[in-house]
Amino acid sequence: AYTCGHSERVALLSRHLAQQIRLPEQEVERTYMAGLLHDVGNIGVPESVLQKAGRLTPDEFELMKKHPRVGAKILENVKQLELVVPGVLYHHERYDGRGYPAGLAGRDIPVMGRIICLADCLDAMTSNRTYRKALPLEVALNEIRRCSGTQFDPALAEVLLRTTAEQFRGILRDHVK
Repeated sequence: AYTCGHSERVALLSRHLAQQIRLPEQEVERTYMAGLLHDVGNIGVPESVLQKAGRLTPDEFELMKKHPRVGAKILENVKQLELVVPGVLYHHERYDGRGYPAGLAGRDIPVMGRIICLADCLDAMTSNRTYRKALPLEVALNEIRRCSGTQFDPALAEVLLRTTAEQFRGILRDHVK
């Protein structure tokens, strides 16, 4: 249930960002679909790691870092989904190159991956997790502002930061559990 609600919210936020930067409609919908499927690779991560209440050990984190590649591998042979693979594979890359799985940086990260990274992090920060309570939206947006240019694409972060709290509520209405 947690993954489903999270993935729906990531997909909706990703669609919003893709629309805001005026991607072609077909690319907007692919980005939405990639948002829905971005964590499908978690099927390869033990439940004990996914639901752990405390900080992950280095070995557990290494297991978690495999989920983008596992997800991409699952989807790459499905003809109807092959164009969403970059969003699934690269949603944990960082703008400064310190992400995973490939250590890509800046514009070398496909735009779909950069969008989903931002949407995923915003939802993760504003959702209750086994290891912490949800942060208020304003706190999460300040964190995005702080990490713009390092973790996040600064141009995309700027677009996201122009979204009002009321607009976020509208985007997520009916999907927030």
